[in-house]
Amino acid sequence: MALPWTLHGDGKTVGATDVVGPGERLNWPLTIGIGTQHVVAMFGATFLVPLITGFPPSTTLLFSGIGTLLFLLITQNRLPSYLGSSFAFIAPITAATATAGMGSALFGIIVVGLLLALIGLIVQLTGTGWIDALMPPVVSGAIVALIGFNLAPVAKSNFTEAPLTAIITLLAVVLSTVLFRGILGRLSIFIGVIVGYVAAVVAGEVDFSGVGEAAWIGLPPFTAAMNPFADPSAAFGVLPAFLPVVLVLVAENVGHIKGVAQMTDAKVNRFTGRALMADGLATMLAGFSGGSGTTTYGENIGVMAATRIYSTAAYWVAGITAVLLGLSPKIGAVINTIPAGVLGGVTTALYGLIGIIGVKIWLDNKVDFSKPVNQFTAATALIIGIADYTFSAGTLSFNGIALGTVAAIVIYHLMTWVARVRGTAR
Repeated sequence: MALPWTLHGDGKTVGATDVVGPGERLNWPLTIGIGTQHVVAMFGATFLVPLITGFPPSTTLLFSGIGTLLFLLITQNRLPSYLGSSFAFIAPITAATATAGMGSALFGIIVVGLLLALIGLIVQLTGTGWIDALMPPVVSGAIVALIGFNLAPVAKSNFTEAPLTAIITLLAVVLSTVLFRGILGRLSIFIGVIVGYVAAVVAGEVDFSGVGEAAWIGLPPFTAAMNPFADPSAAFGVLPAFLPVVLVLVAENVGHIKGVAQMTDAKVNRFTGRALMADGLATMLAGFSGGSGTTTYGENIGVMAATRIYSTAAYWVAGITAVLLGLSPKIGAVINTIPAGVLGGVTTALYGLIGIIGVKIWLDNKVDFSKPVNQFTAATALIIGIADYTFSAGTLSFNGIALGTVAAIVIYHLMTWVARVRGTAR
């Protein structure tokens, strides 16, 4: 069977103004090299999510790779993207695991994936106009921002366990973005983890006992999701914390695809529905087996922007490599040795950056904050999310992210409707 890519030029060189499109590739040694860069780009963020939430890193890595391959199949090799662990899941997973165990968190992940896949099906049939209407930039920006800022206490908790290591890690993350050019400058999280890890080893904060016992090759640990019918109060009680994640994943995927379209071909936007369905199915698959939910990764857009190589062949290499890494318990054991101080330093920057991404959505779309509707939408949602307001109704518990998301949507549309009826819109 013929492979779906055509060779770009002689397959060895890329001119100064050339672009290698999604349907093209370089020769296989170069393609494998580019694919490896994508693995490095996604690795730092992908393994942080299971470390923070207590999920098995090898399992998450395995289903990250499988999810990427599934994504490429469903989008017919037209959309170069890598599916890595989504940070939007950290808060609900942490809360669910603490109250009802890992199985309930996995059930929440499955439900999020199912809803995302259904939204993708609707988008494939109707387009994205209704998403833009439901979540205009002021709303989507507020939702993304409050998720990042809501996680601030988690970063502080890890930071205070080993402040010196955390400070070294944070400095490495911050400085590497300006010390290095090109690809290295975009790998600040990964570099920060490496530098912080070395500092932690020197300080005697790393426990290697589990590494020696782990096999080089083997299946990662699999965990089944909670049966919602066996314990409905526990299973459905965690869902309010997970539902806002659906909106974040929609915003992330749509924004990612628009970014890829700007760099490659506007026709890529036609695959938005397929992309949402693929990410939803990949998230469900991970949830059924003990992995974390996925999303399209902006880190890999950086690699493409730097190399001007958008070949989906490189993402097949990256996905297969992630699967192979996930099948090595030894690598998972090494990842598990990363101590709290390193996590604290990295997440201090990372969670803040998630919040700033929300602010960037406002800036990129020129949201007018002289308008009261935009002011109150963003202000109220952020305070609810940052302060982590909670509300309980029977077995259901709504945290700050859920309530902040609802507040952003309701306040925006309510104020807009009243202003239109009263003629006071400005």
